[in-house]
Amino acid sequence: MRTLALLVICVACSAPATLPELKTAEMRADQGDVEGALVAYREAQGTCRGLRPVRRARAACSEALLGEAEVLERTGRTQDAIAAYVAIPGRAPGDKMTASIAIYRAGELLMQGGNAKDARAALWRVVTEWPDEPTAADALKTLVVDGRAGDAPALAEQLARVLGSLATTKVADNLLWWLADLTERELANLAGARALYDRIPVEHRGSGLRDDARWHAARISRALRDPEGAVKRLRALVATREVAFGAGSYFSIWLDDAQLELGRVLRDDLADLPGAIAAFSKLPKDYPASILRDDALYELAITQDRAGDHVAACATIAKLAKQSPDSKYVTRGGVTCR
Repeated sequence: MRTLALLVICVACSAPATLPELKTAEMRADQGDVEGALVAYREAQGTCRGLRPVRRARAACSEALLGEAEVLERTGRTQDAIAAYVAIPGRAPGDKMTASIAIYRAGELLMQGGNAKDARAALWRVVTEWPDEPTAADALKTLVVDGRAGDAPALAEQLARVLGSLATTKVADNLLWWLADLTERELANLAGARALYDRIPVEHRGSGLRDDARWHAARISRALRDPEGAVKRLRALVATREVAFGAGSYFSIWLDDAQLELGRVLRDDLADLPGAIAAFSKLPKDYPASILRDDALYELAITQDRAGDHVAACATIAKLAKQSPDSKYVTRGGVTCR
């Protein structure tokens, strides 16, 4: 018992404690004591360096530096906040995350204040100097939102140029995404956009944009009158369900949409009624909580009727009415059953 008590005491002693100056700064900020908070944050910027281990010192110094700038920002001292943010990379050498957050915040404030030129410079700095930090994707989005209303071809050219040098970094999938989006919407180049979307699942298999890219590439394929291309991409998208199910982790929001769209393309564009019936039948089974279950059952009944299986079509309509009595499809018609 004595050994256990000593062990507990030692563990408690070794647990990292919050820097007292940071506690004071947060308390004063909550109380509205702006100057007091700033003083405490600046004091913390000096004492944080003496903490050990190094990771604890880095975390505390990051909190102290960003905390000062955030207090200035929240209290409307925008120019002072920008200056504080811009100074952080030089005051936190080697801390890429903190530096990227600081310059991103400076860029956002500059953009909000109408200083687009300096804002773009700051945001591009985030993308190019810290492309592996999460903030790079946020900075890129702001740049695209700002730039697409102006010279879209020049912006697309810049994105492509930057992509060439950052192809192996974590922001590369976002560069491809926005370049594809611009290529489709502003440049009206559907084939070019699809080619860019297609690169994301191949070159960035772990990207959070992977399945979104497949969905949009399939949508564009149908617009290009390439139903086979749409089917290929939709099948690749729904196939991720089996992988996610086995791993017990991730399900794309597009899975049920893709399953429904697959059935429609097979039926309406390729006249593959058996394939469409299989696709529509799969949705309610694989996605029992999907809001598209009644859509799938209705489309299944229509397809069964077209295939000449009127009995099956009416059975599906009855199932739809039983499972989703409030569905818009219950009274829509399309299959006449007695």
